[in-house]
Amino acid sequence: MKSLSFFRTSNHILLVGAIMILIACSREVSPNLVIFNSVTVLKDKNIEMSEEDLKSWYTKDIFSDTIPGISLEKAYELINQRQPDTVVIAVLDMTIDINHEDLSDFIWQNMGEVADNGIDDDKNGYIDDKNGWNFIGWKNGQGSQFVNYEYTRIIRKYDSVFQGKSKESIENAQVNDYAEYKRAQDAFTERMSFAKAELENAMTLITLNNENKSILSQYLGTSPFSLEKLDSLGKSHPSNIELNDAIELRKELLLYGILDSQINEDHLKAEERINKLLNLAYNDRKPVGDLFPEDVSYRDYGSNNISYNTKLLDHGTKVAGVIAANRKNQMGAKGVANAVKIMPLSVSAYGDEHDKDMALAIRYAADNGAKIINISSSKRFSMHQEWVSDAIKYAFQNDVLIITSAGNEGINLDDKANFNYPNDTNIRGQEFAANFIKVGSSTYRLGNNLFDIDSNYGLQEVDILAPGEDIYTTEPTNNYGFDSGTSFAAPIVTVVAALIRAYYPELSAQEVKKIIMASGIQYDLKVNIANDEEKQKLVPFTSLTKSGKIVNAYYALQLAEQYSLN
Repeated sequence: MKSLSFFRTSNHILLVGAIMILIACSREVSPNLVIFNSVTVLKDKNIEMSEEDLKSWYTKDIFSDTIPGISLEKAYELINQRQPDTVVIAVLDMTIDINHEDLSDFIWQNMGEVADNGIDDDKNGYIDDKNGWNFIGWKNGQGSQFVNYEYTRIIRKYDSVFQGKSKESIENAQVNDYAEYKRAQDAFTERMSFAKAELENAMTLITLNNENKSILSQYLGTSPFSLEKLDSLGKSHPSNIELNDAIELRKELLLYGILDSQINEDHLKAEERINKLLNLAYNDRKPVGDLFPEDVSYRDYGSNNISYNTKLLDHGTKVAGVIAANRKNQMGAKGVANAVKIMPLSVSAYGDEHDKDMALAIRYAADNGAKIINISSSKRFSMHQEWVSDAIKYAFQNDVLIITSAGNEGINLDDKANFNYPNDTNIRGQEFAANFIKVGSSTYRLGNNLFDIDSNYGLQEVDILAPGEDIYTTEPTNNYGFDSGTSFAAPIVTVVAALIRAYYPELSAQEVKKIIMASGIQYDLKVNIANDEEKQKLVPFTSLTKSGKIVNAYYALQLAEQYSLN
């Protein structure tokens, strides 16, 4: 998570300009439709934002609150007296804590399946899938926590074919495979260098932490260290340099929330990055029981345990909370929509998703009633892009909208070298489906820093932005916290889509996409896209995405109403 900032140093007075929205769509829309969705910055003013304010900043309205949220409260006022349909949202992610106090009422149930009877009651090909399916689950009830990177799999597949060969010696039919193999090798080498340094740092921190605890325990025993105890200990031994150094280190760890559990988890991740993610000899398909990983029609693998080890695999629970954390129970976080059911489909661990799992999960969602699919992940390589592309087309045929995150490398996805997956365009830039939205991240800081500099962008490849910085959401075992990134911007767009589909169920996935793209807020200003604060690179906000906008729930519902009347 990015460090929290409790002061907005660039809030603004706003000038609202009306612009005409012209939409080419399957329904005729009144040519007189006008939506206020252009914001021009006039001058700055400073307003303090507390941590409590941050918990809901993304729900605010730019015009009434001067905070660049999605106008969610205004949207709910608009539909206050109406009864929505329930929309099933498939969350393709890590495992999800379906027993979380803020999520348990909003987990999808497969009514055609009898739980734990060992029978595929609804004949959908998955046994006991009462709440969804874990495509990387094991038959013994556990599941994968660490899997290969995709470029590790590519190198393993082609090493015996291309190792030691030059480009000139490759047959024409293998040129593309060879180029991908070499690109994978470059990525592997770069990541391995990082992984070794990461592991060394993690081991150093463990050693330092153990030594620190050893010194302090001589005075404080095994009881938990607290700032009060440490301050008292320091005052009692002012001349003990070694002890006071240990006290200061421990206080720093406590202040930054670095606990033993986090230190040990970081060490585990660093070890497994080398042992599994980058290990050419590690077969991550064996534990899940996928006997034919090169056959997308073979699906007798995985398990129905979609809540395995959520404490480590916490990403799915966080994403689900942005969508559906209970808005009425006065607990923890408030999701954006509650007329929803979350369909957990586990495809992710630490490492890269398999194209086969992604493709089958999309088809599962489409076949079992999901109207929207949220995929808060992406990767730089794809061994079987065609499997996922076919699944996206299948979802389109079944009127399912797919919403994905753009990624957090701060790069331009329009550059072919930065192409990421899944995507609705092929490597040649040709779009093949109209039910796919890729989402970048915005912040609560108006002016030059409105764009999240960690977010990927692209005038052609990224469709729209949504709030993604410091999003307050659910964490496993009834906990809550802030997190940032396009992973949390995507589900905000997902729930705007869910609001439209809940209140205007007659609208198609393609129409919902057009509404979202057209009804966002456009900011007429320049924003920074460079990570280096001393060398900012300012570009027009509208140049970062295809729509040039930040998603807006209030205007989306207004435009949906116009669609429904035509």
